[in-house]
Amino acid sequence: MRTFVGLQMPDAALDALERVQEGLTVGRHVPAENMHLTLAFLDDQPETVLQTLHQVLAEISAPPLQLTFRGLETFGGKLPRVLAAQVRKTPELTHLRDRIRGACRQAGIELPRERFRPHVTLGRFPRHLEAGQVEKIARYLAEASGFRLDCEAESLALYQSTLAPDGARYDVLAEYRLEG
Repeated sequence: MRTFVGLQMPDAALDALERVQEGLTVGRHVPAENMHLTLAFLDDQPETVLQTLHQVLAEISAPPLQLTFRGLETFGGKLPRVLAAQVRKTPELTHLRDRIRGACRQAGIELPRERFRPHVTLGRFPRHLEAGQVEKIARYLAEASGFRLDCEAESLALYQSTLAPDGARYDVLAEYRLEG
């Protein structure tokens, strides 16, 4: 089962992120129900390993997390593939991510080393962008450069990711409140 662990976005943040998407006329918008901040991508895992991970994640105690969004960015180089809202990398966010990755290792999941660039994906672009589309994306980024949002994440979740031709669908397998 293809899975990941991510922070769930509060409703007020989802509303603000949907509003910032409105100006994007290129590519496909990520639906609000799929918006999250990935803490650990687990790839394909057997259900027995996920059950063990669930038990370990349920034992994590952490307070709600303050998230600060500052601007938008694209990933993919000169021909962008993804539009994302940038989240400031705080010590608290990094600490929670490290704890989640430790829980994954404890459950027997080996994760690759990777740079942590906290973000929430807002849109995906087609593989072959025309020059006019690249210009539209650049204009959109310039217009939306002042995007700011502060919110509090109160839960994280273990998600299943199901790939489909019209985009991935994410289903919550288990939710964990941040209350500690």
